[in-house]
Amino acid sequence: MRIAQVVNKMVVLQVIARMNLGGTSKYLLKLNKELESIGIKSPIATGHVQKGEIEDPDIKKIKPIRVEHLGRKISVINDLKAMKELYNLILKLRPDIIHTHTFKAGFLVRVQRNKIEDKLNKKIRFIHTFHGHLFYDPEFNRLKRQIITWIERYLSRNTDQLITGGVNVKKDLEEKRIVGIIQTISIPPSVERLRVLPKKEALSKFKISDKFRFRVLWLARVSKVKNPFMVVKIAKEIPEFDFYLVGGGNLLSKVKSLAPDNLKLLGWQNISDVLSIADVFLSTSSNEGVPIAFIQAQLAGIPIIATNVGSVSEVVIHNKTGILCNNSTQQIISALRMLEANKNLRNNMSKAAKQSTAQNFSNKQFVDAHLRVYNFT
Repeated sequence: MRIAQVVNKMVVLQVIARMNLGGTSKYLLKLNKELESIGIKSPIATGHVQKGEIEDPDIKKIKPIRVEHLGRKISVINDLKAMKELYNLILKLRPDIIHTHTFKAGFLVRVQRNKIEDKLNKKIRFIHTFHGHLFYDPEFNRLKRQIITWIERYLSRNTDQLITGGVNVKKDLEEKRIVGIIQTISIPPSVERLRVLPKKEALSKFKISDKFRFRVLWLARVSKVKNPFMVVKIAKEIPEFDFYLVGGGNLLSKVKSLAPDNLKLLGWQNISDVLSIADVFLSTSSNEGVPIAFIQAQLAGIPIIATNVGSVSEVVIHNKTGILCNNSTQQIISALRMLEANKNLRNNMSKAAKQSTAQNFSNKQFVDAHLRVYNFT
């Protein structure tokens, strides 16, 4: 089916619990922009960010549909209200496709599938995207992970298409027997090269006077899953390096209280402003999908040192665009020291990062894959 035949008729409703600043929001905003640019109506229904988070500022450009009681935090009363709000919204919009993102939104919508279709008296294509390794989040104990697995297994049987950002996440779902009506597919995100603030201006903006110290950038939500306390430990063991922690979250105050003098906490910042201060981009996460911040860093030519979790290895090519480590402080420290001592290695990784990232995360691949899922091509 040609796009021209359906763009004026089809509505793809995107649903997500909240649009906090991060990779998932960037993924969805990109998808919305590309679909709307070719005439496909694709409104985003979302709730609100929670305390300690900030909403992606680019959401102001799209005028989202607010679901007042929807958010990340589990609340039986609010979640039931959000479920009703989503039901009423779907009846009003009468979408042909509902595409949910992340666990909460996916549950509140997909659990109502039969009720929605009966009320509308038509079939709707239900699609759900997993944006990370949900089952290895350290904030979930074993019982919670098991319950989530049961729920996702049940919901998947009534979902037309499951999508993952990375191949490793897809394999993990299949091992847990979480499969949709048709085979799960992986769609890598599309990320545009940022207009990075020139290095001289960035150094001035963040009051960095010593231009010759080796600088390490860490950028993420400051929460347990991102393991920020490992950064504190590493910074203490390498006092001759400077570390810059960018982000906010529930652990920010505690990290600040433990931070040595060579670890600066910058709070939430525009990634295009801070990238150029970095010699190396560091990640200490215990759980990742396909991290968009890594892709943005590599497009800017910054080598990455990261824990080898989730689909990180699908972004960072070990010993070519960066270095992958196990969850070992000493291994990360060794990698940092090696890159600091070898400028030629950093330069080679920088060139390789730009080339491989531009090739593997193209806009055309991203858009075409979604159009195929929606049966628009």
